[in-house]
Amino acid sequence: MAESAGTILLVEDERNIADILADYLRKSGFTTSHLVNGSAVADFIRKTPPDLVLLDLMLPGKDGLEVCREVRAFSMVPIIMVTARVEEIDRLLGLELGADDYICKPFSPREVVARVKAMLRRARAVPAAESKPQLIDIDEPQNRVTANGKRLDLTPTEFRLLKLLAGNPGRVYTRAMLLDLCYQHEQQIYDRVIDSHIKNLRKKLTRALDGQEAIHSVYGVGYRFELPEGK
Repeated sequence: MAESAGTILLVEDERNIADILADYLRKSGFTTSHLVNGSAVADFIRKTPPDLVLLDLMLPGKDGLEVCREVRAFSMVPIIMVTARVEEIDRLLGLELGADDYICKPFSPREVVARVKAMLRRARAVPAAESKPQLIDIDEPQNRVTANGKRLDLTPTEFRLLKLLAGNPGRVYTRAMLLDLCYQHEQQIYDRVIDSHIKNLRKKLTRALDGQEAIHSVYGVGYRFELPEGK
């Protein structure tokens, strides 16, 4: 029997959706488990830790937001939230909640599998990355950043943005979240201002990284930080 690509916990109370996702994941080599009630998730993860959780927002027992908070109190297992409520996206990806990514219903099962694979690649790459010298080094006390051994001349806003994004690689931040987290004491700042700062920060990083990008646009949502492959 071939080795499993990973274990995925599906937390979904709509049986037809769970069955379709489980079928696609198994065809891609994953082992799956399925729960329908949010109240059972934390105990299950404690006893049988999965490699990743696909967590629906609307659940009986405890909703996805409450489950995510509960799990984050004892585990850093990657969590991808599944929601039909677009207005919840900022909360789903908030630092205080701890979700790693989200998928909106209706979705393509192939897209879900692709997102699961991408999230697991990032999660499994962390130990190897930690054993190598840091490609980007952020010295917070000195407000100093070096990338690929080159000193970056950043504005205070660019420094705050890079610190936030690089501190949570792979996580998607909306413009509204970046405004809230990087302009806490400033007024009358519009979300498109973030685009200008990101553009300038990207340009400086890309130059230092020999033409490769570390800050990526997520169409219609915002930005995420991810180092180039092999870096």
